[in-house]
Amino acid sequence: MKIYTRKGDDGSTGLLFGGRVSKDDPRTQACGAIDEAVAALGLARSLSPVADGLAELILVLQRSLFVVGAEVSTATENASRLTDAVSRVTEQMVADIEAKIDEIEAVSPLPDRFIVPGETPVAAAIDLARCVVRRAERFVVTLARNGQLEGDHSLQFLNRVSDLLFVLARWEESSAGLQAPPSRE
Repeated sequence: MKIYTRKGDDGSTGLLFGGRVSKDDPRTQACGAIDEAVAALGLARSLSPVADGLAELILVLQRSLFVVGAEVSTATENASRLTDAVSRVTEQMVADIEAKIDEIEAVSPLPDRFIVPGETPVAAAIDLARCVVRRAERFVVTLARNGQLEGDHSLQFLNRVSDLLFVLARWEESSAGLQAPPSRE
């Protein structure tokens, strides 16, 4: 089997469970942004020390984003073929992210000032992933608004993941002993 099929040479791409859409369709745009977020998280994971558990959490997030990608890459008429927590985001997945946010905020309170990313390589990569997740979220909003997405758990999940990535980046910075500089007023 070859990596190239030539099927996309006309500017279209295949969907999970069948069908084709333009490569600039909001569904394809959302999938591309999700793929970029997974890659940015891979960069963060590769930079993260294994001992603190961050790399393991990032891997869990990467795998969860595959679930979002599967749901988003499925045409509405094939949504019944999706499987909870495998190819369809569930309410429990959203709740799990919320619980992780609460857990991190309990040990690493958020700063009370604007954050400029880049204090550590790991935090910068996490912040990059957060921005890409936000872009994916915007494309998923378009799909939902156009009736091209069943349910709202994928949208909620992406929103929570971006929140989690924000607190993870701040936790990483505080774990590295970095404090935000005093605000200038």
